[in-house]
Amino acid sequence: MKLQPYHEGSWFAVPLINGGFAAGLVARMSPQGKIMLAYLFGPKRPAMPALAELQSLTAHDALKAIRTGDMALANGRWPVLGDAERFDRNDWPVPVFIRRSDTLKRAWQATYADDPAKPEREVSVPYETEGLESDSLYGYGSTELLLTKLLEQPDPAHQNLPQ
Repeated sequence: MKLQPYHEGSWFAVPLINGGFAAGLVARMSPQGKIMLAYLFGPKRPAMPALAELQSLTAHDALKAIRTGDMALANGRWPVLGDAERFDRNDWPVPVFIRRSDTLKRAWQATYADDPAKPEREVSVPYETEGLESDSLYGYGSTELLLTKLLEQPDPAHQNLPQ
């Protein structure tokens, strides 16, 4: 069996749809593989970021933290850049997500512990609840599209990141 070239604390590059790259960090992996919690970072870079320029980034600097598949890491589409110098899970918390049923006009807050493939708890919340990430599972194509769209509209809070 081939050893995965990535694990919790691995930095990786994400190619954007319109050219250029963003960066990501594996914050959690399901024990079975396949699903991970990834923190995603801008700005859009013309070339793959160097590992050294990512080491100072924190969870607070991330554009998003999402649940996504690891296929693009496994097949090399998202190049692994190396490991975080000091990866501590406590510094990269698992956010609380929200799952909505538009048909029922109901919503549930989903909490994950260490396994991003299995919610630990779901609690009914008002449908109008805001401020939580969608409890979606992104494939690599949808992750690339999400990052491309986010980086087309610069966020002043993230413009001070290294390019």
